[in-house]
Amino acid sequence: MSAAEAWKTTTKEDSGNPGPPHYPKSGFDPQSGIYYSINKLGDQQKIPTRPDLDIATYVLSHFPLPHQAESKIALIDSATNQQFTYAWLQRSIRSLAKGLYHTLGVSKGDVVFVLSPNSLLYPTICLAVFSIGAILTTANPLNTKSEIAKQVSDSGAKLAISAPEELHKLVPTGVPTILTSRKPNKDPSSLSIEELIESSDHLYQLPQVKLVQSDTAAILYSSGTTGTSKGVVLTHAHFIADVAFLRWTVDVSSAQNDVFLCFLPIFHIYGLTFFALGLFCVGTTTVVMKKYEFRAMLQAIKTHKVNNIPAVPPVILGLVKYTSKAGFESELSSLRRVTTGAAPLSKEVGDGFRKRFPWVELRQVYGLTEICGAATFSPTHNEAKARSGSSGMLIPSFCAKVVDTETGKPLPPYREGELWLKSPSIMKGYLGNVEATAATIDSDGWLKTGDICYFDEDGFLFIVDRIKELIKHNGYQVAPAELEAILLSHPSILDAAVIPVENDEAGQIPMAYVVKAVGSELSEDQVIKFVADQVAPYKKVRRVSFTSAIPRSISGKILRKNLVLPSKQQFISKM
Repeated sequence: MSAAEAWKTTTKEDSGNPGPPHYPKSGFDPQSGIYYSINKLGDQQKIPTRPDLDIATYVLSHFPLPHQAESKIALIDSATNQQFTYAWLQRSIRSLAKGLYHTLGVSKGDVVFVLSPNSLLYPTICLAVFSIGAILTTANPLNTKSEIAKQVSDSGAKLAISAPEELHKLVPTGVPTILTSRKPNKDPSSLSIEELIESSDHLYQLPQVKLVQSDTAAILYSSGTTGTSKGVVLTHAHFIADVAFLRWTVDVSSAQNDVFLCFLPIFHIYGLTFFALGLFCVGTTTVVMKKYEFRAMLQAIKTHKVNNIPAVPPVILGLVKYTSKAGFESELSSLRRVTTGAAPLSKEVGDGFRKRFPWVELRQVYGLTEICGAATFSPTHNEAKARSGSSGMLIPSFCAKVVDTETGKPLPPYREGELWLKSPSIMKGYLGNVEATAATIDSDGWLKTGDICYFDEDGFLFIVDRIKELIKHNGYQVAPAELEAILLSHPSILDAAVIPVENDEAGQIPMAYVVKAVGSELSEDQVIKFVADQVAPYKKVRRVSFTSAIPRSISGKILRKNLVLPSKQQFISKM
């Protein structure tokens, strides 16, 4: 039974009294059905209303003062220990902006396609593109040639910036391309970002481009875990608002002097807003990893005395499952704060993390590319700990509705429905897709997230599952995320995913894909019984398939569409 189901049995509404109970601390307005944020931005984080402001100018205006910037380290390469100061970073952004504008002819409204893993120069590229009014679009280096060609075409890219090892994927597109770094024995006709920065520093004047907050800044493509990938159009205003929110989260969590670790991909909205924009506004130092690798992450934390990690649920799960041996406490002793987002983190995994690392504050956020980042955050560690499994409270300037999926009516606390959001950071729409935009944002500006959720009496958000991923079993709705959380609490299960499988009698039945620990002799029947002992009969897992890995997106979301079903002959559910 979910928390919402349990609460329904004790509410005044269910005891016969008219009307829903009133929860003044939740931010819920029973008249409008809207949840308002009970948190407020401080004077230093208020969203600027000046129309002639762009995100690059906003970020650069919050860099450390010149006498501090020359010695303050902004970025450190985890592999080579190369370091960039804030002063060098500022100079590189301005030099690259000159080179893109004067040498390559990139101007306001032109789309620049970036295909690269994380690097120290990635933030420079992003901020230089923004500063001249060009439009940034980023891609996952794991994408295939056909996927890249589709995005280049769909976005209308005029220029591509590619890591040398990814260049071959862009050749078929015909888009002019420069490299992120010098390539050994390179074709002398090719140009790199490093060379463009060096050659442009003293040759040109910084371009004077008139920008306003409503100008498009980026086209970021959604993960496509539940459908075709779409281009999310975000303006300078959206990024400015999100960076203001991020500055607030750093302040309320007392993380201003932390050393952050970046293994999240900067091409993703989570990594972009944190590591290419927001953290520069509070003057922190970030250690950059080219890509996520568990052992390398542990080494980077130890070597650089990292205090703060923005992460995703698979990383949290890995820390719980793979650091059980003695000795890891000293390696991770510097760690103080971990934030997880991009996908839900189960209560069981969160509790396991807090038990394993009691000195580390764990907070969960909820966000989407379509809202340019996060919508919720837990202001204090004690609040996050007391409400394990929650995604936190609404960030200042956000409001929400929980909408009944059948009646369309807004719901009070502890009632489950679809989460709708409204804020200054809601996307402009999907690129060239009026139909998809209209289906996602209503006429009043509410964005329909597609996530089933509820708020508690104090305004904490709990995500139940995706609407499209709910399993319909004999008329009941079963949330895969609930079953996955139970599976992950088993000591011999390293990872798990649950999907619906069509069934003639029940409509659909839950099937689990399970990754066993090395050497485990866990059987299908044992897994089925383990879940059955903890859930109502209609929620039981009916079939189990053991696998070597669960397919996930770069942000940690389970790619259920990539899970292959057993043959129909093999699939006879255990009713």
